[in-house]
Amino acid sequence: MSNIEIGLASFPVLIGLIFLRVPIGLSMLLVGLGGLYFVTGGWNVAFARLKSETYSTFSSYSLSIVPMFLLMGQFATLGGMSTALFKAAEAWLGHRKGGVAMSAVGACAGFGAICGSSLATAATMGQVALPELRRYGYSGGFSTATLAAGGTLGILIPPSVILVIYAILTEQNIAKLFLAAFIPGILAAIGYMLTISVYVRMNPGSAGVRPPMPYAERFAALFKVWPVLLVFLLVVLGIYLGWFTPTEGAAVGALGTGLIALFNGGLNRVTLSESFLSTARSTAMIFFIVLGAAFYNGFLALTQVPQELAGWVDNLGYSPWVILTIILLLYLVFGCVMDSLSMILLTIPIFFPIISVLDFGLTPEETAIWFGIIVLIVVEVGLITPPVGMNLFVINSMDRNTPMIETYKAVMYFVASDIVRVIILIAFPVITVGLLRVLH
Repeated sequence: MSNIEIGLASFPVLIGLIFLRVPIGLSMLLVGLGGLYFVTGGWNVAFARLKSETYSTFSSYSLSIVPMFLLMGQFATLGGMSTALFKAAEAWLGHRKGGVAMSAVGACAGFGAICGSSLATAATMGQVALPELRRYGYSGGFSTATLAAGGTLGILIPPSVILVIYAILTEQNIAKLFLAAFIPGILAAIGYMLTISVYVRMNPGSAGVRPPMPYAERFAALFKVWPVLLVFLLVVLGIYLGWFTPTEGAAVGALGTGLIALFNGGLNRVTLSESFLSTARSTAMIFFIVLGAAFYNGFLALTQVPQELAGWVDNLGYSPWVILTIILLLYLVFGCVMDSLSMILLTIPIFFPIISVLDFGLTPEETAIWFGIIVLIVVEVGLITPPVGMNLFVINSMDRNTPMIETYKAVMYFVASDIVRVIILIAFPVITVGLLRVLH
């Protein structure tokens, strides 16, 4: 077999291991090591790479941003910021038709701005919002679907761990990616609220009514979220304006949320230790997947499969928009069986060289950033797409009385909203790159 044939044959082997429930990081590591053995004719290169790749991957300064953002999310939860965000959103939106569900989406968007993890956002806001949704008579499937969809805002609204990984893989500027994700993130929250409005009108019995609050109480609830706004502006603007590097910005954010949690009484010796342990576990999981992907992608690069695929696609003569559509449809399929980080690490080294040689009327940097935001949104759809939408399982585990099939039915409205948003961002790239053009 030629090197290219070995590289192509690795795909079904990898997918097979994933279906056999072998952890995705271990699957990529094993296939990468085995592939290197067949390409080089022995284990010497594979074992030598095991030493060098491990060091070069984990000594990357850029990766240090990941545990900082995860720790920031832990401290934000301890500081009661999730509750404050939900109460503020509920004070202004709760009396509307479907308003408590809209409040949950708004709170998810706010919490995503200081968390960066979809699963953490979904789990945290689920604990806060599910009791209120039950209290006001919202149906189980509609409630769980709303929170699962709202949780996906955690990886889109900056700062985002997945965007950091994408920036490292494609060698893009993290600050510019954060800025480009801002407007699509707002569109996502607005789109979900419109979806809720449509759903409650099509299913009148799915949502109860909550009386309006006096304006004095509304402003009092709004005042309590100023720490969230302060941390978000300090981190994102600080990174973009060059006050500090992304890693330093993440550290500042973790320190800020930690001080808020300490001031609010949520941080003590026990909770601090638990936060560090939880952050360490999540970081170890992410880093192991990154290591496995580094091995597998290094093996693919040696076989020249990504370069050959890019050249082959370029020579087909298809419209760049057709090729982009095919790639995004593949992401929707992958999203049914894989988690977001695994999809990014596995596919970007293959698809990004293809996108880079296509002409979308943008500069190379704009193309990379625009493609990254679109991919992030499609990956986000995978988190709520049956049968293996990770957010669906996280939220449903908190509401055992709601059958999963009811969540599946309701969440398809949010999936439709995501697809419409992807089409809009593809048709009008300026929505994504417009802020970059204005500020540069």
